[in-house]
Amino acid sequence: MSDAGVTPETLPRMQDHAPPGPGLLPLSLAAIGVVYGDIGTSPLYAFREAMHAAGASHGGVQAQDVLGVLSLITWSLMLIVTVKYILILTRADNQGEGGTLSLLALAERGLGKRRGVVLAMGLIGAALFFGDAAITPAISVLSAVEGLSLVTTTFTPFILPISIGIITGLFLVQFRGTAAVARFFGPITLLWFLVMAAGGVAHIADAPEVLAALNPLHALWFLTGNGLLGLIVLGAVFLAVTGAEALYADMGHFGRKPIQLAWIFVAFPALLLNYFGQGALVMKDASAMENPFFRLFPETLLLPVVILATAATIIASQAVISGAYSLTRQAIQLRLLPRMRIRHTSDAQEGQIYMPAVNSFLLLAVIALVMAFGNSSALAAAYGIAVTGTMVVTATLAMIVAHKTWGLPAPAAVALLLPFFALDVTFFGANLLKLADGGWLPLAIAAVVILLMVSWIKGSGLVVSKEAQGEIRLETLLPQLESKSLSSVPGTAVYLTSDPEFAPAALLHSLKHFKVLHEQNVVLTIRTADVPRVSAENRVEMRDIAPRFRQVILTWGYAEEPDVPQGLVLCRKLGWKFDIMATSFILSRRSLRLSSRREIPTFMARLFMVMARNSTPASDYFRIPAGRVVELGTQLNV
Repeated sequence: MSDAGVTPETLPRMQDHAPPGPGLLPLSLAAIGVVYGDIGTSPLYAFREAMHAAGASHGGVQAQDVLGVLSLITWSLMLIVTVKYILILTRADNQGEGGTLSLLALAERGLGKRRGVVLAMGLIGAALFFGDAAITPAISVLSAVEGLSLVTTTFTPFILPISIGIITGLFLVQFRGTAAVARFFGPITLLWFLVMAAGGVAHIADAPEVLAALNPLHALWFLTGNGLLGLIVLGAVFLAVTGAEALYADMGHFGRKPIQLAWIFVAFPALLLNYFGQGALVMKDASAMENPFFRLFPETLLLPVVILATAATIIASQAVISGAYSLTRQAIQLRLLPRMRIRHTSDAQEGQIYMPAVNSFLLLAVIALVMAFGNSSALAAAYGIAVTGTMVVTATLAMIVAHKTWGLPAPAAVALLLPFFALDVTFFGANLLKLADGGWLPLAIAAVVILLMVSWIKGSGLVVSKEAQGEIRLETLLPQLESKSLSSVPGTAVYLTSDPEFAPAALLHSLKHFKVLHEQNVVLTIRTADVPRVSAENRVEMRDIAPRFRQVILTWGYAEEPDVPQGLVLCRKLGWKFDIMATSFILSRRSLRLSSRREIPTFMARLFMVMARNSTPASDYFRIPAGRVVELGTQLNV
């Protein structure tokens, strides 16, 4: 029922003029909570795992290893997060929206059509995000709760049950929405960053020579002098920048400047101070390698810090879960996944949504990960591949956008982003070394998501092509109807069709079986634009095409949820006095059967049929009142 071919050229005034919103500082505070919650919890495990990979233990820590690891972390944060994302990619927005699918839409618009290679990259990036969304709550919550064992060993046997309980509770309250909790995200995460910074500052003075790690030569010396071990450590170092994709994906909620300010003045300095504090601590006391983050704090503050860390990891997990909902909705609107049930949890914020199917999938995946790996160190091996893979995709699509959308010459676009692409590929290669130790897991999750998407795309394409074989153009059908004496029934009938040039299948079946027409008949097409939002004045196109027929095209952005009754109300301004209580929505409902002559692999056909049967009905997805819907069934072989 949708068409992704709408462009800004056909909709010149897409974006509504937004009313004055919160100021820059309140938005920056909110961004600290939502955008930087993920990367803000990385100090819990990133330095520890990188040092363990370098061979450090409770009994001995080499100063050159500490300087090398800290230098790698510092310049990874500088180059990947600050330069690539904060300075460059935040400018690659689609009407303010960021993220892999927004970048895909920009690239496709720049190329003028959907290219197979570009679509494949978008699918891979989106699928890898789901792998990241499953691992982030597991590793974050586990790493925070593990701090309880430092308070007292009594908690040690209960770390796993406590973690599973927190994670289960987090997912079970999703249906209530995050609007009420979100107002506390910013202040709590700001406090978390301040506590991290204070913990680091308290120990830097113990070994001030640690500040030498600001020199990038220490990172180069470490990599060149350690061969394969250097790459292994690099894979662990990348844990420090996981969450960088989130700031780009969440750009539409806060805007570019609040995200930039929150990073430059709060998140970045706090992270650096904490990492350097951990480095100074282990240089002075090697026994702190057991858990350098929590050892930054005195025993009297340990329990409050563990509680604050747990709150911070819940916030980080919430941001990833909400991102998974938003990404899924965009994928549905871009026809990459079947329709799923979406519930709005806030009357004020359109972006606050809850998707039961996605929530259940993530809950099962996260609990399975916690139980299978048992601790954050084991999970660290699985973390990183999904994020680095997404970053490689992002850098590649950004080259296309820089050339086609920004207007840079191809050599300049490549020169701008090739260094970051090379850096991302290096990190991806380093993380592939962890494949056998658990790195296969996010790839397996991504492979499942890609299989679902490809099966849906191929199956939907096959259905559309088969339905096209029996289609009749409206310009051919309508004159024939005028010449026939068909009985007329009172009221209005709305027929949905994906192509406004052809007669809806439901209309043809209605004429064939009932041989009547309503007093008013509307051929309705619902389109999805390749921009995130469409303004009300550009929502509706309407024209009369025959004495009793009019054609209506409703357009929504890919970040919006279609609401047909609301859209049709706008037709009143164009002269149609729409009354939903005198209107019947006549839809065609397909019954799919497995064909003996299949054009797609059998397993894909079966998978497509399962998804189609379990997809949300068009009437629910488009918010059409159930009491006004009439469905006419058709059978189709796939």
